[in-house]
Amino acid sequence: MKMRTCLTLLVLLVAGHCNKVFIGDQVLRINPESDEHVELLQELEREQDWQLDFWLHPVSSELPVDIHVPYGSLTAVKEYLRENSIPFSVMINNLQELLDEEAAEMTESNDRERNSKSFNFGTYHKLETIYSWMDTLVAAYPTLVSKEQIGSSYENRPMYALKFSTGGVKRPAIWIDAGIHSREWVSQASAVWIANKIASDYGNDGAVTNLLNAMDVYLMIVTNPDGYVHTHTSDRMWRKTRSKNPGSTCRGVDPNRNWDAGFGGPGASTNPCSDAYHGPHAHSEVEVKNIVNLIKSHGNFKSFISIHAYSQLLMYPYGYTCNPIPHQAELDAVGRAAVNALSSLYGTRYKVGSICKIIYPASGGSIDWSYNLGIKHSFAFELRDTGRYGFMLPANQIIPTASETWLALKHLMMYTHEHPY
Repeated sequence: MKMRTCLTLLVLLVAGHCNKVFIGDQVLRINPESDEHVELLQELEREQDWQLDFWLHPVSSELPVDIHVPYGSLTAVKEYLRENSIPFSVMINNLQELLDEEAAEMTESNDRERNSKSFNFGTYHKLETIYSWMDTLVAAYPTLVSKEQIGSSYENRPMYALKFSTGGVKRPAIWIDAGIHSREWVSQASAVWIANKIASDYGNDGAVTNLLNAMDVYLMIVTNPDGYVHTHTSDRMWRKTRSKNPGSTCRGVDPNRNWDAGFGGPGASTNPCSDAYHGPHAHSEVEVKNIVNLIKSHGNFKSFISIHAYSQLLMYPYGYTCNPIPHQAELDAVGRAAVNALSSLYGTRYKVGSICKIIYPASGGSIDWSYNLGIKHSFAFELRDTGRYGFMLPANQIIPTASETWLALKHLMMYTHEHPY
């Protein structure tokens, strides 16, 4: 183990990381077979001493549960599962090995980029590289793309949205955001590829050209910049914002439990140390408030799409209640057609449904808020994969993921354009 530690630290130093180390940590895939199993796993989730990080939460016996277990808690957790006859398998045997591979790949790729002076869409990038690439995109398509600062983050980083527009004021618009949960790196990386695709398809693809001649598209690639920087410098598994919580040493709020939609309801925590902490009040997080202010002051958004990872789902409201929305039949049909388009490329299978029904009850979510505001076409993606790598999706899957997601996204955008309301 000592030799492994030295190697790990060497890789992290070379990669410019000063990261929390996850040597020997495992990710367990658990398949609860009964409601009793689900309850026992929910008890496990409340157990704070073992410092478990639930990647997929226990909600029903039909859905798997993924838990990142620190090395020191492995024996106790496995014993607990065996004693209660809850079946599990080891999905990731040593989380640090995947982190090392990811860090080494990034370093190598960044070196190649510097030497060739070209941007590699098939690798993960730091915030400053993404921001500087945005300037390159604007410079390449000055009459179509602009970079708009919608505010600053808690730690005072600029929050930028790319605006794709062929002119006009407050035209009907589509909002797309990625990376609201900072550790979901394939989300931000896919959004970079998609931004380039939208710009380069205008004038070359009839559907995209028609869309942008009539509507504007806003794309926020890094919705949680502080959290994203933290995943690169300190803790790759960080999910939340980085705001300080009065009276607690634990930092951050889950920015997708912080919207004014069933705030403080199911699937959100009152504990500042929880990854699902909803914050002291709705829109307490400046990152959320900035988007709320933009959407409200603009007043003409027709679609709101949020890109997450992982689980391969396309979801519509609600998360905070399992009651159906008035437009459920329409959004379900649109979602299914979008997923068919996505599957046409590599056969990747996606499920479609309301957040509450196909993943878990979750209050304070962005697309519930946007739907309640009157933005009918509100959707959220959970990108690849279904758990083999979870949040550690290898960089060689970025372009395939982005390419197939684009087909679904394009379908949703075209539908919005062709069905004005």
